[in-house]
Amino acid sequence: MDGLQPLIDFVHQHPRLLVITGAGCSTAAGIPDYRDEHGAWKRREPMRYPVFVGDMLARQRYWARSMLGWPTMAGAQPTAAHHALAQLERAGRIVQLVTQNVDGLHQAAGSSKVVDLHGRIDTVCCLGCGTRSPRRALQEELMARNPAWLALDAHSLPDGDADLEDLDFATFDVPACPHCGGVLKPDVVFFGESVPRERVAAVREALAQADAVLVAGSSLMVYSGYRFVEEAVKAGKPVVAVNRGRTRADSVLGLKLEADVGRALAALASLHAIEPAA
Repeated sequence: MDGLQPLIDFVHQHPRLLVITGAGCSTAAGIPDYRDEHGAWKRREPMRYPVFVGDMLARQRYWARSMLGWPTMAGAQPTAAHHALAQLERAGRIVQLVTQNVDGLHQAAGSSKVVDLHGRIDTVCCLGCGTRSPRRALQEELMARNPAWLALDAHSLPDGDADLEDLDFATFDVPACPHCGGVLKPDVVFFGESVPRERVAAVREALAQADAVLVAGSSLMVYSGYRFVEEAVKAGKPVVAVNRGRTRADSVLGLKLEADVGRALAALASLHAIEPAA
Protein backbone atom coordinates (compact mmCIF):
# COMPACT_ATOMS: atom_id res chain seq x y z
CA MET A 1 0.00 0.00 0.00
CA ASP A 2 3.07 2.26 -0.06
CA GLY A 3 2.16 5.61 -1.51
CA LEU A 4 -1.52 4.69 -1.93
CA GLN A 5 -2.80 5.80 1.47
CA PRO A 6 -3.85 9.27 0.22
CA LEU A 7 -6.02 7.61 -2.45
CA ILE A 8 -7.49 5.21 0.08
CA ASP A 9 -8.31 8.08 2.42
CA PHE A 10 -9.83 10.07 -0.44
CA VAL A 11 -12.24 7.26 -1.32
CA HIS A 12 -13.23 6.79 2.31
CA GLN A 13 -14.00 10.50 2.53
CA HIS A 14 -15.83 10.60 -0.82
CA PRO A 15 -17.73 7.31 -1.17
CA ARG A 16 -19.76 8.23 -4.26
CA LEU A 17 -17.41 8.64 -7.20
CA LEU A 18 -17.76 9.69 -10.79
CA VAL A 19 -14.90 7.86 -12.51
CA ILE A 20 -13.38 9.02 -15.80
CA THR A 21 -11.11 6.49 -17.50
CA GLY A 22 -8.73 6.64 -20.42
CA ALA A 23 -6.24 4.64 -22.44
CA GLY A 24 -4.03 3.92 -19.43
CA CYS A 25 -6.60 1.40 -18.21
CA SER A 26 -6.24 -0.65 -21.40
CA THR A 27 -2.53 -0.55 -22.26
CA ALA A 28 -1.95 -3.65 -20.11
CA ALA A 29 -4.43 -5.44 -22.42
CA GLY A 30 -2.09 -4.78 -25.36
CA ILE A 31 -4.02 -1.79 -26.73
CA PRO A 32 -1.57 1.07 -27.42
CA ASP A 33 -2.27 4.58 -26.18
CA TYR A 34 -2.18 7.84 -28.14
CA ARG A 35 -0.04 10.06 -25.96
CA ASP A 36 3.27 10.06 -24.11
CA GLU A 37 3.83 11.05 -20.48
CA HIS A 38 3.96 14.71 -21.49
CA GLY A 39 0.51 14.52 -23.12
CA ALA A 40 1.92 14.84 -26.65
CA TRP A 41 0.88 12.68 -29.59
CA LYS A 42 3.03 9.58 -30.04
CA ARG A 43 1.88 9.42 -33.64
CA ARG A 44 0.06 11.68 -36.00
CA GLU A 45 -3.44 12.76 -35.05
CA PRO A 46 -6.17 10.12 -35.62
CA MET A 47 -8.80 10.25 -38.35
CA ARG A 48 -10.98 13.36 -38.38
CA TYR A 49 -14.69 13.10 -39.11
CA PRO A 50 -14.84 15.57 -42.05
CA VAL A 51 -12.00 13.73 -43.77
CA PHE A 52 -13.62 10.33 -43.30
CA VAL A 53 -16.96 11.54 -44.63
CA GLY A 54 -15.61 13.58 -47.52
CA ASP A 55 -12.76 11.48 -48.89
CA MET A 56 -13.28 7.97 -50.27
CA LEU A 57 -9.53 7.31 -50.31
CA ALA A 58 -9.33 8.26 -46.63
CA ARG A 59 -12.06 5.74 -45.86
CA GLN A 60 -10.23 3.04 -47.82
CA ARG A 61 -7.06 3.82 -45.89
CA TYR A 62 -8.97 3.74 -42.59
CA TRP A 63 -10.63 0.38 -43.23
CA ALA A 64 -7.45 -1.22 -44.59
CA ARG A 65 -5.61 -0.30 -41.42
CA SER A 66 -8.61 -1.28 -39.30
CA MET A 67 -8.85 -4.70 -40.89
CA LEU A 68 -5.29 -5.46 -39.77
CA GLY A 69 -5.60 -3.77 -36.40
CA TRP A 70 -8.98 -5.20 -35.40
CA PRO A 71 -7.66 -8.55 -34.03
CA THR A 72 -5.79 -6.69 -31.28
CA MET A 73 -9.01 -5.04 -30.13
CA ALA A 74 -11.14 -8.14 -30.60
CA GLY A 75 -8.78 -10.29 -28.57
CA ALA A 76 -8.16 -7.85 -25.72
CA GLN A 77 -9.17 -8.92 -22.22
CA PRO A 78 -9.97 -6.72 -19.18
CA THR A 79 -7.01 -5.62 -17.09
CA ALA A 80 -6.54 -5.28 -13.35
CA ALA A 81 -7.84 -1.71 -13.63
CA HIS A 82 -11.08 -2.83 -15.31
CA HIS A 83 -11.70 -5.58 -12.77
CA ALA A 84 -10.95 -3.25 -9.86
CA LEU A 85 -13.42 -0.65 -11.09
CA ALA A 86 -16.09 -3.32 -11.52
CA GLN A 87 -15.44 -4.41 -7.94
CA LEU A 88 -15.71 -0.83 -6.70
CA GLU A 89 -19.03 -0.48 -8.52
CA ARG A 90 -20.34 -3.62 -6.83
CA ALA A 91 -19.26 -2.12 -3.50
CA GLY A 92 -21.48 0.88 -4.25
CA ARG A 93 -18.61 3.32 -4.59
CA ILE A 94 -19.16 4.35 -8.22
CA VAL A 95 -22.11 6.49 -9.23
CA GLN A 96 -21.08 6.44 -12.90
CA LEU A 97 -18.08 5.31 -14.89
CA VAL A 98 -17.33 7.48 -17.92
CA THR A 99 -14.83 5.99 -20.32
CA GLN A 100 -13.08 7.72 -23.18
CA ASN A 101 -12.03 4.29 -24.45
CA VAL A 102 -13.98 2.48 -27.16
CA ASP A 103 -12.88 -1.09 -26.40
CA GLY A 104 -15.81 -2.25 -24.22
CA LEU A 105 -13.46 -3.74 -21.60
CA HIS A 106 -15.20 -2.13 -18.65
CA GLN A 107 -18.41 -3.98 -19.51
CA ALA A 108 -16.45 -7.17 -20.16
CA ALA A 109 -15.05 -6.90 -16.63
CA GLY A 110 -18.55 -6.56 -15.17
CA SER A 111 -19.13 -2.81 -14.86
CA SER A 112 -22.70 -1.84 -15.71
CA LYS A 113 -22.86 1.89 -14.90
CA VAL A 114 -20.86 2.85 -17.96
CA VAL A 115 -21.16 5.76 -20.37
CA ASP A 116 -19.11 5.03 -23.50
CA LEU A 117 -18.38 8.70 -24.14
CA HIS A 118 -16.76 8.08 -27.52
CA GLY A 119 -18.83 5.07 -28.57
CA ARG A 120 -17.82 1.46 -29.21
CA ILE A 121 -15.39 0.15 -31.81
CA ASP A 122 -17.14 -3.26 -31.86
CA THR A 123 -20.12 -1.71 -33.65
CA VAL A 124 -20.47 -0.24 -37.15
CA CYS A 125 -23.07 2.33 -38.13
CA CYS A 126 -24.37 3.47 -41.51
CA LEU A 127 -24.25 7.21 -42.08
CA GLY A 128 -27.16 6.87 -44.49
CA CYS A 129 -29.87 4.85 -42.75
CA GLY A 130 -28.43 4.64 -39.23
CA THR A 131 -28.39 0.84 -39.11
CA ARG A 132 -25.94 -0.60 -36.59
CA SER A 133 -24.22 -3.95 -37.00
CA PRO A 134 -21.41 -5.95 -35.35
CA ARG A 135 -17.86 -5.04 -36.31
CA ARG A 136 -16.99 -8.74 -36.48
CA ALA A 137 -19.34 -9.22 -39.40
CA LEU A 138 -17.73 -6.38 -41.32
CA GLN A 139 -14.31 -7.82 -40.53
CA GLU A 140 -15.24 -11.08 -42.23
CA GLU A 141 -16.40 -9.23 -45.33
CA LEU A 142 -13.31 -7.01 -45.43
CA MET A 143 -11.09 -10.08 -45.25
CA ALA A 144 -13.06 -11.88 -47.96
CA ARG A 145 -12.84 -8.89 -50.30
CA ASN A 146 -9.18 -8.10 -49.63
CA PRO A 147 -7.30 -11.36 -49.02
CA ALA A 148 -3.96 -10.09 -50.34
CA TRP A 149 -3.85 -7.38 -47.66
CA LEU A 150 -3.92 -9.99 -44.90
CA ALA A 151 -0.31 -10.91 -45.65
CA LEU A 152 0.94 -7.43 -44.75
CA ASP A 153 2.83 -7.02 -41.51
CA ALA A 154 1.48 -4.01 -39.62
CA HIS A 155 2.20 -2.81 -36.10
CA SER A 156 -0.90 -2.34 -33.93
CA LEU A 157 -1.93 1.23 -33.09
CA PRO A 158 -4.62 2.62 -30.74
CA ASP A 159 -8.30 1.78 -31.17
CA GLY A 160 -7.96 -1.04 -33.67
CA ASP A 161 -5.73 0.85 -36.08
CA ALA A 162 -2.57 -0.52 -37.71
CA ASP A 163 0.54 1.12 -39.07
CA LEU A 164 0.25 1.04 -42.86
CA GLU A 165 1.82 3.76 -45.01
CA ASP A 166 2.80 4.41 -48.63
CA LEU A 167 0.43 1.86 -50.15
CA ASP A 168 -2.15 2.17 -52.91
CA PHE A 169 -5.24 2.22 -50.74
CA ALA A 170 -7.39 2.86 -53.82
CA THR A 171 -7.29 -0.89 -54.44
CA PHE A 172 -8.82 -1.70 -51.05
CA ASP A 173 -12.43 -2.83 -51.43
CA VAL A 174 -14.74 -1.32 -48.80
CA PRO A 175 -18.33 -2.60 -48.70
CA ALA A 176 -21.27 -0.22 -48.56
CA CYS A 177 -24.23 -0.58 -46.20
CA PRO A 178 -26.16 -3.69 -47.30
CA HIS A 179 -29.46 -1.96 -46.48
CA CYS A 180 -29.14 1.39 -48.26
CA GLY A 181 -25.74 1.52 -49.95
CA GLY A 182 -24.58 4.22 -47.54
CA VAL A 183 -21.17 4.84 -45.99
CA LEU A 184 -20.18 2.58 -43.11
CA LYS A 185 -18.37 4.11 -40.15
CA PRO A 186 -17.16 2.68 -36.84
CA ASP A 187 -19.66 3.67 -34.16
CA VAL A 188 -17.15 5.92 -32.42
CA VAL A 189 -16.74 9.67 -32.09
CA PHE A 190 -13.99 10.81 -34.44
CA PHE A 191 -12.00 13.98 -33.90
CA GLY A 192 -14.09 16.85 -35.25
CA GLU A 193 -17.30 15.06 -34.32
CA SER A 194 -19.50 15.92 -31.34
CA VAL A 195 -20.25 13.58 -28.48
CA PRO A 196 -24.01 12.81 -28.52
CA ARG A 197 -25.93 15.15 -26.22
CA GLU A 198 -27.63 12.35 -24.33
CA ARG A 199 -24.25 10.97 -23.19
CA VAL A 200 -23.11 14.37 -21.96
CA ALA A 201 -26.43 14.83 -20.15
CA ALA A 202 -26.12 11.41 -18.48
CA VAL A 203 -22.65 12.26 -17.18
CA ARG A 204 -23.77 15.64 -15.87
CA GLU A 205 -26.67 14.02 -14.05
CA ALA A 206 -24.30 11.52 -12.44
CA LEU A 207 -21.83 14.27 -11.53
CA ALA A 208 -24.58 16.05 -9.63
CA GLN A 209 -25.01 12.92 -7.49
CA ALA A 210 -21.29 12.27 -6.96
CA ASP A 211 -19.12 13.43 -4.06
CA ALA A 212 -15.95 13.61 -6.13
CA VAL A 213 -14.29 12.65 -9.41
CA LEU A 214 -11.63 9.98 -9.88
CA VAL A 215 -9.63 10.13 -13.11
CA ALA A 216 -7.98 6.81 -13.94
CA GLY A 217 -5.41 6.39 -16.70
CA SER A 218 -6.18 9.53 -18.68
CA SER A 219 -4.24 12.66 -19.59
CA LEU A 220 -7.60 14.41 -20.20
CA MET A 221 -6.09 16.17 -23.20
CA VAL A 222 -9.33 15.67 -25.11
CA TYR A 223 -11.90 18.23 -24.01
CA SER A 224 -14.84 15.82 -24.19
CA GLY A 225 -13.61 14.24 -20.94
CA TYR A 226 -11.86 17.23 -19.40
CA ARG A 227 -15.06 19.29 -19.42
CA PHE A 228 -16.47 17.16 -16.59
CA VAL A 229 -13.43 17.91 -14.45
CA GLU A 230 -13.99 21.61 -15.12
CA GLU A 231 -17.63 21.26 -14.09
CA ALA A 232 -16.73 19.30 -10.96
CA VAL A 233 -14.26 21.97 -9.85
CA LYS A 234 -16.81 24.71 -10.54
CA ALA A 235 -19.30 22.81 -8.36
CA GLY A 236 -16.76 22.55 -5.54
CA LYS A 237 -16.23 18.80 -5.92
CA PRO A 238 -12.67 17.50 -5.51
CA VAL A 239 -10.86 15.64 -8.28
CA VAL A 240 -8.18 12.99 -7.87
CA ALA A 241 -6.14 11.40 -10.67
CA VAL A 242 -4.14 8.19 -10.95
CA ASN A 243 -2.05 8.60 -14.07
CA ARG A 244 1.57 8.37 -15.13
CA GLY A 245 2.64 11.70 -16.59
CA ARG A 246 1.07 15.08 -17.18
CA THR A 247 -2.68 15.64 -17.30
CA ARG A 248 -4.59 18.64 -18.54
CA ALA A 249 -6.12 18.95 -15.08
CA ASP A 250 -2.88 19.03 -13.05
CA SER A 251 -3.48 22.59 -11.85
CA VAL A 252 -6.91 21.79 -10.38
CA LEU A 253 -6.34 18.33 -8.93
CA GLY A 254 -6.76 17.89 -5.22
CA LEU A 255 -4.59 14.78 -5.36
CA LYS A 256 -2.53 13.08 -8.04
CA LEU A 257 -0.80 9.71 -7.90
CA GLU A 258 1.93 9.00 -10.45
CA ALA A 259 1.31 5.27 -10.16
CA ASP A 260 0.40 2.28 -12.25
CA VAL A 261 -3.37 2.57 -12.55
CA GLY A 262 -4.00 -1.18 -12.41
CA ARG A 263 -1.95 -1.66 -9.27
CA ALA A 264 -3.43 1.37 -7.54
CA LEU A 265 -7.05 0.50 -8.29
CA ALA A 266 -6.58 -3.18 -7.49
CA ALA A 267 -5.15 -2.30 -4.10
CA LEU A 268 -7.99 0.09 -3.46
CA ALA A 269 -10.65 -2.42 -4.45
CA SER A 270 -9.15 -5.26 -2.45
CA LEU A 271 -9.22 -3.42 0.87
CA HIS A 272 -11.54 -5.20 3.28
CA ALA A 273 -12.42 -1.76 4.65
CA ILE A 274 -14.23 -0.90 1.43
CA GLU A 275 -17.78 -2.03 2.06
CA PRO A 276 -20.99 -1.14 0.23
CA ALA A 277 -21.63 2.57 0.63
CA ALA A 278 -24.69 3.58 2.61
